[in-house]
Amino acid sequence: MKAFERGKRSHQSSYKLLKNQGLPLLCSQKTMLIPNASKWCLEELVKFINCKEEREQKVIPIFYHVDPSEVRNQREIYKIAFSRHKKNADEEKRGKIRRWKTAMREAGKLAGYDVKVDSYESEIIQDIIKEICGTIPMVLDVDEKIVGMDSRLEKLVSRLEIQSNGVRMVGVCGLGGIGKTTIITALYNKISNQFRSTSFLTNVREESTKDSGLLKFQQQLLDDTLGVKGQLTLKKIHEGVKEIKDKLSSKKVLVFVDDIDDSRRLEHLVGKHSWFGHGSRIIITRRKKDLLKAHEVDYIYEVDKLNEVKALQLFCSYAFRQCLPGKGYRDLSIQVVRYADRLPLALKVLGSLLFRKGVKDWKSELKKLQEVPNMEITNVLKISYDGLDHTQNMIFLDFACFFKGAHVEIVTQVLDGSGFKAESGINALVDRCLITISTNKKIEMHDSLAQMDKEIVYKECPNESGERSRLWKHEDVCRVLTINTCTSEHEIKFTFEAFKRMTRLRVLIVNNNQVQLFEDFTFPSHDLTYLYWAGYSLASLPSNFHANSLVFLYLKDNNIKRLSERKLA
Repeated sequence: MKAFERGKRSHQSSYKLLKNQGLPLLCSQKTMLIPNASKWCLEELVKFINCKEEREQKVIPIFYHVDPSEVRNQREIYKIAFSRHKKNADEEKRGKIRRWKTAMREAGKLAGYDVKVDSYESEIIQDIIKEICGTIPMVLDVDEKIVGMDSRLEKLVSRLEIQSNGVRMVGVCGLGGIGKTTIITALYNKISNQFRSTSFLTNVREESTKDSGLLKFQQQLLDDTLGVKGQLTLKKIHEGVKEIKDKLSSKKVLVFVDDIDDSRRLEHLVGKHSWFGHGSRIIITRRKKDLLKAHEVDYIYEVDKLNEVKALQLFCSYAFRQCLPGKGYRDLSIQVVRYADRLPLALKVLGSLLFRKGVKDWKSELKKLQEVPNMEITNVLKISYDGLDHTQNMIFLDFACFFKGAHVEIVTQVLDGSGFKAESGINALVDRCLITISTNKKIEMHDSLAQMDKEIVYKECPNESGERSRLWKHEDVCRVLTINTCTSEHEIKFTFEAFKRMTRLRVLIVNNNQVQLFEDFTFPSHDLTYLYWAGYSLASLPSNFHANSLVFLYLKDNNIKRLSERKLA
């Protein structure tokens, strides 16, 4: 929101600025009709109302020491002022006066703030600020070092055809690590102020594997676009579909669905063009084109790798904290860029790895790279992983297998409880761009990095899952911990024998209410720092349960009547 100072801006430039502003703020007062100022003020009023009608922008009127009915009905001073304007007016000016009166009538009908002479203006100002903050779209975090973004955004914006009135869906696809999320985040920041209702759904693929996750995204979509958080609660997927169609079919919205890989989930979130009102824009990201084609999006934008010049700039922004290679490093930098195949995530990670290292270390790292059998992103990223010390390795693997998306402060306490120097380790991972900490303190990691970490754990013992340091797959857990193979159709029974070899069990997460336990069931707990168990079937924890190292305990939907048969150790 910007103030328009009389005489400092033409009406045309004012209108252009108004169109790009998310929230015009209109202040009506009796002095706006003083002859020397009134023409300019009334023209600006017309622009405000035009923006409201043409672009559905919200306008907040402030009636300062004037009754809204006077503005609406143009009585008293307003009637006198318009009579003066009409005096000796030619036909062109009479046309302007009609537009002014219509705009003022419309402004007087709007709900706003009535500031009377005896009002506490400071309180009203606070109310206005709260309303503005609740209306202006949030600004998302975007990497400050991004390069080559302008041309990509220009192409995407042109394909969105924002000025057209129909509903348009655009797909964004490309390899993991190519920069899809970064691009659409920058796109959101660029165009969100042109929509009153917006929603940005992130990590959809990972977090909607179960119906509860998909329901959460349906809920977020409705909460964001309707502004009714806490007023509407969904219980079933089909209920969410109906609410989205019913509530948004007449509403102009901007929706981003980031990283989705399942047609069913997509159908239940943004199923058809007809679900949304005229002028709506839906942007969907996906690694491959097939799902986007099947969903009949209007256009698919395939993100290409950076050209060599832009790739070198991106790499140097991390390796040297500038856009050009340091003295004596140009040839080495070009080798790294070519090896990384101009993939943004690989450039970012390798640049952070080589930051402040000498030529000898660079050559050593490049030699390691030459030994990697192919150019796939996971193999490139493993070079950065190999440079971590033991503690950093342990933390990184824990994040990938268990704590991606978790709150960093809770995880820090859990890791410290296991004897790791968590803060130091986490800082090292952030510095190497292996993880990021979001503004709401959640641990974020690129999918390719998480996949690489899980592959590392898998290779600890490919043929025997029970010999691996971490288990996260349903079938592997069943194979190791139960007396029979698990399927969704069978009751799962954990046995004590299965846990016997886990003498250093640190983290135990059970999120399956089908798990049944024998009455004499016990599990190692001396080193346990994190216990999450949904659907715990016994009346108490094991009698020999040790809570000395326990930092996090969460027991949901359980049968527990007492924590333990005896005082916890």
